Amino acid sequence: MIRVLMIGPDRSVHGGISGVVNNYYEAGLDHRITLHYIGTMVEGGKLRKLFKAAGAYVKFLTKLPFYEIVHVNMASDNSYRRKAVFIRTAHFFHKKIVIHQHGGDFETFYYKEQSAKGREKIQKILKMGDAFLVLAPLWKEFFGRMIGEEGITVLPDSIAIPEAFSKEYDNHNVLFLGRLCKEKGIGELLSCVPKLVDKVPDFHLYLGGIWEDKELREIAQSDKEHITWLGWVSGEDKKSWLAKCRMLVLPSYFEGQSVSLLEAMAYYCGIVASDTGGIPQMIRQEETGLLVPPKDAEALAEGLLKLLQDDELCWRLGDGARNKVEKEFGIEENMRKLIGIYESLLG
Repeated sequence: MIRVLMIGPDRSVHGGISGVVNNYYEAGLDHRITLHYIGTMVEGGKLRKLFKAAGAYVKFLTKLPFYEIVHVNMASDNSYRRKAVFIRTAHFFHKKIVIHQHGGDFETFYYKEQSAKGREKIQKILKMGDAFLVLAPLWKEFFGRMIGEEGITVLPDSIAIPEAFSKEYDNHNVLFLGRLCKEKGIGELLSCVPKLVDKVPDFHLYLGGIWEDKELREIAQSDKEHITWLGWVSGEDKKSWLAKCRMLVLPSYFEGQSVSLLEAMAYYCGIVASDTGGIPQMIRQEETGLLVPPKDAEALAEGLLKLLQDDELCWRLGDGARNKVEKEFGIEENMRKLIGIYESLLG
């Protein structure tokens, strides 16, 4: 059986990569290969994160001799810096390396935050991968300029598809799932609420996530009549909210891909999302949802209002989204492709 040592953020972390990894475990990837996962980062203060990273590296060294492939889940910034150490180590010990790039803002990190020498070091690290996985075709083009496109495979995030059901669009509830911060477009979203309430009096926004911005949290708390904070939503609770809200909104400034968007598609939600990153791979304008420019509160409000006031359009786009996620983003096909990549590395 193929032996894979996988690293990434701790599975308890509230974030996209952890969600992807947990989906693999729930779908039984660990029963199809010999899989051991090491979490390299936890939420909390700097000291807690430092101890976690150091402990993870020691554990990695003890496990490494017993595994053929090292699968590195990576984003940008500190995620890249941590993972670079593991990649170098795996390369030194001649292990096959899969670099799985999840981040949506690597372009800023690479071009605006690095010197020419820093970019050279990043290229050197990324070229150590025997396979390089990205979430969307645009990222294949982007990373292809650094390391060549030959070894890059597009492997979108995926989910387990729930049983079909008949969704009701008789409410005006809009759901957001993710980090509650400026970069997710929460400021623009909150600024839309008065206009939406004026046109649709029973409009209600449900925010599922962890606050990372005190000022935005205070704005949301000032209108409890139309805005409800749910805390971090997962498991059966998440499924329940996806089923009963007619829409999901994702006004991110940048996005690699979005598991929450796939989940909303699977639950027939009408979707309004930013035209950025890997989102257009999932949301086709007027087919599976509505795309709006990032950082554009007026366009966001117009998109939301369009689906709030048109039940038939919301149903049509929700049904289209469900069909697309069934055909292209099911986790069984994703795991088949991933195992095929592992097999190809081992010859």
